[in-house]
Amino acid sequence: MTFFHFAFLCTVLKPLFLDDKQFLNDLKAQKHDAFKRLLDEYQGLVFNTCLSFVPNVQDAEDVAQDVFVEVYRSISKFKGGSKLSTWLYRIAVNKSLEFIRKKNAKKRFGFKLSLSPGGMPLDKTSYFTEFDHPGVLLEQKEQKALIFKAINTLPEAQRIVFTLHHIDGLPYSEIEEITERSKSSVESLLFRARKRVKEQLTIFFKKEGW
Repeated sequence: MTFFHFAFLCTVLKPLFLDDKQFLNDLKAQKHDAFKRLLDEYQGLVFNTCLSFVPNVQDAEDVAQDVFVEVYRSISKFKGGSKLSTWLYRIAVNKSLEFIRKKNAKKRFGFKLSLSPGGMPLDKTSYFTEFDHPGVLLEQKEQKALIFKAINTLPEAQRIVFTLHHIDGLPYSEIEEITERSKSSVESLLFRARKRVKEQLTIFFKKEGW
């Protein structure tokens, strides 16, 4: 079990020091102890968020590590317009979506190659890995995989708000801050996302004979 696995299984508590000015100054000064505290306290939250968007444990770990690299590189640009935790969420979402775009591009390229004479065979293995996500309470791995497959069909904006609310369990107010959208915009995106996910799940479950 890696340290990220351990952090994922633990209850994530948001420490008060993230809003402490001295701590923020220490982060901007790139002090080792400040970044160690940030990593110790928030790697579980970041990993959970990445796993919500990228339902593969190994890839989610890689994305989470990229998040903290980005935080280290760009902390000096943080102006304090939002909570530091909100900024971390935003980076985690962006890095996860960036990873998904690259993976989808590779998948399309692989599909084209598989159609060409002598091309590589199409990989049909399941990307979803077994895990216990706090936002998905179903017992069967296959059902969880279908839920994430349905979410994967959503347009990006809908996918973000749906995942943050229904998988990560964030309230509307926090999603508004992370996405920098109005309450009415978040509500509208969620309404359309729920409708689409419900339609997709109906199709998937029928195909699987459930």
